[in-house]
Amino acid sequence: MTALFVGVDGGGTSTRCVVAQETGEIAGRGRAGGANALSVKDPSANVLAALTAALGGLDRSSVAGGVFGLAGAASAERVAGDAWRAAGLPGRPAVVPDVLVAFTSATACPDGTVLISGTGAVAARIHQWRVVRRADGLGWLLGDEGSGVWIGRRAVTAALTALDGRTAHTALTGRVAAVLGCAFSDVPGDERALAQAILSAVYARVAESGPAWLGTLAPVADDLARRGDPVAGEILDEAARRLGRTARAVCQAGGGDGPLVLAGSLLTEPTELARRVRAELGQHAQWVPARDGAAGAAALALRAALPPGEPRALQAHHRLIGMAAAPDGG
Repeated sequence: MTALFVGVDGGGTSTRCVVAQETGEIAGRGRAGGANALSVKDPSANVLAALTAALGGLDRSSVAGGVFGLAGAASAERVAGDAWRAAGLPGRPAVVPDVLVAFTSATACPDGTVLISGTGAVAARIHQWRVVRRADGLGWLLGDEGSGVWIGRRAVTAALTALDGRTAHTALTGRVAAVLGCAFSDVPGDERALAQAILSAVYARVAESGPAWLGTLAPVADDLARRGDPVAGEILDEAARRLGRTARAVCQAGGGDGPLVLAGSLLTEPTELARRVRAELGQHAQWVPARDGAAGAAALALRAALPPGEPRALQAHHRLIGMAAAPDGG
């Protein structure tokens, strides 16, 4: 009977699950909604949906271990445990910070730094596959500077302050209104009505889908910044500066050894923010993009099950994240 290992990466927008064999071959994949209890109403249900999809017709009694990379540490254990039991799996999974599985999705090195900007934003220093220092990751209300939610919230604010005359005109007003389905008119005196319509629509969307919904407006600001809108450009410049500050806080504290992994959709996709963040960070010889965090979690599950220093763990890790095995273990 071939042992199976489960890896889960639960972010604010989506949850991914990978089921792997001991060799590192992927036997199943699943995906569902977000799993961050700070911004999602029912994270356990989404984790269970991703887990169930990945397991498919596989023999669940063959599952020998699992690692869940989840944000929101206070409730992560409960979220993971509830989903694991509901899926009928034996034992219990290990729960690690989502930043760790983002790091292990890109490299098999035991030490380095990871910077994430997706729905939320955080940076961490990794040593021997453990998080030893963090910066930000404080949630949409108190932190996550430079994240999709942070950018989206500022895009709405810029649209509204432009309408009431506090800040300069910006194309964000029309684009935000269009996303929300609000009618935009150039007729003088209509600004108040449009502002109220935008305000009502935003609060309704957040009430329905949670604060993570604000992140859906980040691509609007990103696109307009690329096209030269000065207000959108200022938002992205500030986001890049704050993300750079977050990364440097943990990188310098840990000595800076190892790769710098850039993770989250806003830094791994060809976004304008990614370009500005890389410029802000400067030339870092070892920066690499994150890949599938669920595969990184499965690699950690395999490492935990095999004896320390076991070559198969390194080989499986490389195979899981789609890398050719390197002699130096990097």
